[in-house]
Amino acid sequence: MSRAMIISPPAGNTALIEQIIRAEGFTRISVISSGSEARRLLKNGSEPELIVINAPLPDEFGQELAESAAAETSAAIIIVCLSDIADDIADKVSQSGISVVSKPISRQLLSRTVRLVTADRSRMLGIYRENSELMTKIDDMRLINRAKSTLMKYLKFTEQQAHKYIEKQAMNTRQTKREVAIRILSTYES
Repeated sequence: MSRAMIISPPAGNTALIEQIIRAEGFTRISVISSGSEARRLLKNGSEPELIVINAPLPDEFGQELAESAAAETSAAIIIVCLSDIADDIADKVSQSGISVVSKPISRQLLSRTVRLVTADRSRMLGIYRENSELMTKIDDMRLINRAKSTLMKYLKFTEQQAHKYIEKQAMNTRQTKREVAIRILSTYES
């Protein structure tokens, strides 16, 4: 991981937050001073691995920004806010996967939170990747089964014959079973 975004008012603890994040292995850190600028950057495709919002921001508190960033990006998100409202904010944003750290900032707590949210992010991205691969396999299986049904209907193959035919065609033409299935479907279902 290397990219982080700190959204903090100019008079905030930006230097301390940046120092802690850098110590956790983030090398490219953007420091932004307003919520509107952060929204613009996020909409333009700038997606960091970590977003730290030092609330309140000059143009908004930062909670809505955190929630929209959680919905639109895969970034790990931390809100740093005053201790008297930290629990209320945590209750509101916890469903979005956003962590809250109270001010005054404890170096150890923020460091531990950065490690925790980035580990969770990595785990979730792995699950997302695995889910995507499974969905592709399911789509392939559906397509191949449709091609088998087509062969059974038009060429009077048994299911086993259709299965072997698709496998043999894939081997002989050096194509995937999916590509053979698409070719069969385009031939018979046109």
